[in-house]
Amino acid sequence: MPMGHTATAQAGSGGLTATEHRLANGLRVVLSEDHLTPVAAVCLWYDVGSRHEVKGRTGLAHLFEHLMFQGSAQVKGNGHFELVQGAGGSLNGTTSFERTNYFETMPAHQLELALWLEADRMGSLLTALDDESMENQRDVVKNERRQRYDNVPYGTAFEKLTALAYPEGHPYHHTPIGSMADLDAATLEDARQFFRTYYAPNNAVLSVVGDIDPERTLAWIEKYFGSIPGHDGKPAPRDGALPEVMGGQLREIVEEEVPARALMAAYRLPEDGTRVCDAADLALTVLGGGESSRLYNRLVRRDRTAVAAGFGLLRLAGAPSLGWLDVKTSGDVEVPVIEAAIDEELARFAEEGPTAEEMERAQAQLEREWLDRLGTVAGRADELCRYAVLFGDPQLALTAVQRVLEVTAEEVQEVAKARLRPDNRAVLVYEPVAQEAEDTEEAAAAAGADENEETAK
Repeated sequence: MPMGHTATAQAGSGGLTATEHRLANGLRVVLSEDHLTPVAAVCLWYDVGSRHEVKGRTGLAHLFEHLMFQGSAQVKGNGHFELVQGAGGSLNGTTSFERTNYFETMPAHQLELALWLEADRMGSLLTALDDESMENQRDVVKNERRQRYDNVPYGTAFEKLTALAYPEGHPYHHTPIGSMADLDAATLEDARQFFRTYYAPNNAVLSVVGDIDPERTLAWIEKYFGSIPGHDGKPAPRDGALPEVMGGQLREIVEEEVPARALMAAYRLPEDGTRVCDAADLALTVLGGGESSRLYNRLVRRDRTAVAAGFGLLRLAGAPSLGWLDVKTSGDVEVPVIEAAIDEELARFAEEGPTAEEMERAQAQLEREWLDRLGTVAGRADELCRYAVLFGDPQLALTAVQRVLEVTAEEVQEVAKARLRPDNRAVLVYEPVAQEAEDTEEAAAAAGADENEETAK
């Protein structure tokens, strides 16, 4: 049977508790009881994401996430969806730079079904993985790229800025969606090898949160996951460390059919899991976290040069995090006008720091977001997995907000002064092109030429 320990509620955890266990094959298990509603959430994080991919095979982690829903030894075709939804549950999976996760929220009496389904595909996906499912999901992912990235306004901004912010060869240089060329190049054997390398119990964390009986839940986990063999073939992820600042401004101008000019920027910020990262989160919240923020008040309300302005943090554990700035201009306002105002506000913030009122509001905002995440069984299950996989300790999820509340205004000012500078950002400028107008003019010119030819005859 699995070994484990029972945790008592920690200070700053809001009374929430979690117990940790480990199976003989290396699978880490985290359980958290919550009998408020008769539901249970199952969350499984695999320690693999796009940062583990190699050149020429980008997008493989995300493609494999899709393949995990294509059947396993005991569950054929679309059966995973059909069984969960037929039992009144919901499910999905996602891929990021640093992990791939799968999750179900079930009526509590259907928990065993979700555990069996996850164990079946962890242990036997290769039985069902074939050319047909590979081609099917390759097309699905390529279509997802078209719909969410290539064919929507500003859709490739994240991909372009990431490539600017992280140098060529860096494990975070490419985004999880991957390139069309690499998706076309992926083979069935690539997928099989990917599964053999990363989809093992000792490379995963399983959390179960909700209206559960811990002893019975552990017995089910041991029954369904315990016989799946672990292995030690996983290579270490490439080093994502970079200097604290970029040392210069990187810039790209994009001319596309977009509704308005836009200025987007990515600032290099501290790695997740550190106090200085929490300070950076507070800085960005004061500057661009909602309609009470400094940038929104300056650009949208006062100057009326923008219709939207936001500044948020993309937390990353294996590389510098990114401070993500996104401003859409108003009318015919030029981007340099916007940029000058932003730099003025950032310089003022670095000089003065946040006010006591701004600190209180920003900390309350991040506290509310933390409560929102942990307030649902699915959100709590995800957070427990996140802290277990990325930082080695799921208990940190229960006290994360306390660490944010302990950050001082001086620390927020310090990180802003050190990092929110023009020489520490990658910049993307969108300039609209009037494609329809150009097409109309070309058509009119062509029609005029035809009329002239007819007259000459």
